[in-house]
Amino acid sequence: MRQTLREDPEAHASGKIVRSAFANARDPDAVEQLAHKLGPNDLEIVILFVSPDADVARITAQAARFFRPAPYVGCTTAGELASDGYTEGEIVAIGLPRQHFCSRVLPIDDLENYTSQSLIDQLVRNRHEMAQETPDWEHEFNFLMIDGLSTKEDKLTSDLAPGLGPVPLFGGSSGDGANFKRTFVINNGIARTNAAVLVQIRTRCPVRMINTDHLMPSTERMVVTGADPDKRIVTEINAEPAAREYARLLGKDPENLTTFTFAAHPVVVRVGGTHHVRSIQRMCKNGDLVFYSAIDEGVVLTLADPTDMVDHLEREMADLCTDAEPEIVLACDCVLRRQEAMEKQTTRALSRILTKHRVVGFSTYGEQVNSMHVNQTMTGVAIYPPPSE
Repeated sequence: MRQTLREDPEAHASGKIVRSAFANARDPDAVEQLAHKLGPNDLEIVILFVSPDADVARITAQAARFFRPAPYVGCTTAGELASDGYTEGEIVAIGLPRQHFCSRVLPIDDLENYTSQSLIDQLVRNRHEMAQETPDWEHEFNFLMIDGLSTKEDKLTSDLAPGLGPVPLFGGSSGDGANFKRTFVINNGIARTNAAVLVQIRTRCPVRMINTDHLMPSTERMVVTGADPDKRIVTEINAEPAAREYARLLGKDPENLTTFTFAAHPVVVRVGGTHHVRSIQRMCKNGDLVFYSAIDEGVVLTLADPTDMVDHLEREMADLCTDAEPEIVLACDCVLRRQEAMEKQTTRALSRILTKHRVVGFSTYGEQVNSMHVNQTMTGVAIYPPPSE
């Protein structure tokens, strides 16, 4: 049982404001280890990022035994951001103590059948309740996890936007490693597909949102002239077969397009004066291109060139430390960034930066920021110690 375990001197090494713990996803005692490392049963909520190597149903059921009465939510991953940076085959647990955090969980159990107005109304009620419970706390954010194979991210984030008010939202699409077969969202004992869960957080701790990528738009543009928006498939670019035209603009053989090609050569779309990435997931046998986010005919795409990811991440993390160092950075990092790092052999250097700045989270099939679903970015929140700490 949990209380009989020997005290681990590194159990609370992540800090007293936000607690984090890590375990091997295949270990039958993984959940018990995580619960012990998270420490006292004073948690407002527990967030789990679970490798697809795990038996997700078993992990979800065990969590009820070891984490309750604290609610727990989570999702499966395309890799984890843990104590040593980029990793695979682990479970990451984040514990938010009641002393510093107040939360509400809004489940969306069926992405095909929900009423947007009822979600908006619940968001507003939840925020009002938390403000009444913690009137002296000034900081808020929303965290969304959603089935990464649902293709519903764009619609859901748009539908939720009217209920968010001034409170920022970030999130990630659940993953299945490199398999793209089945992803899960976890909410209090059940792991679901075609589902999402939104966590509303109010806190004493100052927070700062993150939304960053290392890409620079080029001058090379293309127009989507054939698409199946419901399936996020592009059939034609510039009135030519999609994969062939994309390859031509890159100066590559269309037969040699791979996931590494798509990670290294994404496309962006300009929305509201800002470029947002629209990454390509894969090429179909017939030469169509499947995207990670919404796409439609008439959309103008621009090829983007990557800058040095290591230098860029170092600058972004250093900027978060201008006035104070974060207690933790909770991050959703696109799987394409991980793939690019592997291709360019920069994984170790990036991991050192992630570890140095206490970045924890998971690799995603897409990211959310406020009312938008994006790709090839890192979104998240930096949480700082409250002024009295």
